Amino acid sequence: MNTEKVTARRLTAEEISGLGLQDGIFVSAGTEGFPLDCYAPAFLTEPGKNFEGGSFVARTVFGETIHVLPDNTEEAGVWIADESGQEIEVLQSAGVLLNLALFVPNGNKDSLDSLYSAARDAFGAGVVQRWSEEAVAVPDVKVDLYEEPVRGRKNNSSQNRDRRALDIYPTRVRFLEPSEGWKFVVEPHQEIVDDTPTI
Repeated sequence: MNTEKVTARRLTAEEISGLGLQDGIFVSAGTEGFPLDCYAPAFLTEPGKNFEGGSFVARTVFGETIHVLPDNTEEAGVWIADESGQEIEVLQSAGVLLNLALFVPNGNKDSLDSLYSAARDAFGAGVVQRWSEEAVAVPDVKVDLYEEPVRGRKNNSSQNRDRRALDIYPTRVRFLEPSEGWKFVVEPHQEIVDDTPTI
């Protein structure tokens, strides 16, 4: 297990309530069914002032969501780097797990085998050998993707919608996230016809 000693001090609930989303903290690195007696780098999921009831929620850099009651002496609590504090063990990263959506034109099993082989050549035998994959055939149908405000009158005028992507495959749309306060509108692809008069 790869850890690093960090000098830090434990925060009180009042101190945590003054933290923002960009403030680096350390919380228990214990994962479900696999307790670890060390800490993990993390960030609050909301500004500290937004939490009620004395419970805070943090997300570690490893994707774990941790609920913390900082005043509970039986819990690991929330820590912040401080030279005047004490040493704690902080879990380090062993690598990066990529969750990718790849579109392989005219893809088949041979092209996937080539992709996996190239990844192993680049990263060595430590790369995951059995890939968790969802190989889905993409129909040759295209759509146009727009964004509209979640609230407001339903109106197709260009003032109330933004063009997000034209000429996109529907399978790719489900991997995209709409902007905050907006929703996706998917329509069959319409070729843009330039009817500008020419001289």
